[in-house]
Amino acid sequence: MSQLLLFNKPYQVLSQFTDRDRIDTPRATLANFLDAPGYKVAGRLDYDSEGLLLLTDNGRLQQKIANPAGKHWKTYWVQVEGIATRELCEALASGVSLKDGKTLPAQCRLLEIPSIWKRNPPIRHRESVSDSWIELSIREGRNRQVRRMTAALDFPTLRLIRRGIGPYRIDGLQPGDFRFVPSKTN
Repeated sequence: MSQLLLFNKPYQVLSQFTDRDRIDTPRATLANFLDAPGYKVAGRLDYDSEGLLLLTDNGRLQQKIANPAGKHWKTYWVQVEGIATRELCEALASGVSLKDGKTLPAQCRLLEIPSIWKRNPPIRHRESVSDSWIELSIREGRNRQVRRMTAALDFPTLRLIRRGIGPYRIDGLQPGDFRFVPSKTN
């Protein structure tokens, strides 16, 4: 049975082991947190997003998890600018028209402020602009999709935390922490 490595990727860490693009000012990578020879990332998570990243040493499993055809639900906690409403969740759930086409139907619910770690650096705070949280689950993996979906509905994303991929959850992991688990995906 294959093992998966569940990693809570901190903010402003690349989802790879090296920074091939930045020579002058290197950015933090997975190598700053993990010594996992032979493990590769199954899917991606943007530099400015946080949360669950799956890694495996099984190439077929990596492809199965990362391939959008697998339609694994990816669940995010999203802090948006403005006061999220049921209407926002209904619009997200129906699919949002983006420049590269309409998104698949999603799942959305309003959230109270989740009990999570503080981000470093913190999200900007403006007294005149409210913010709120939603939980959004999608089955696609378009580039910066969640951010583009909320922005298209005039609720820019301020903070994005991936909480889960399929049956795997970030629960109990602080930023930079990881654990090995048996694969639940054949």
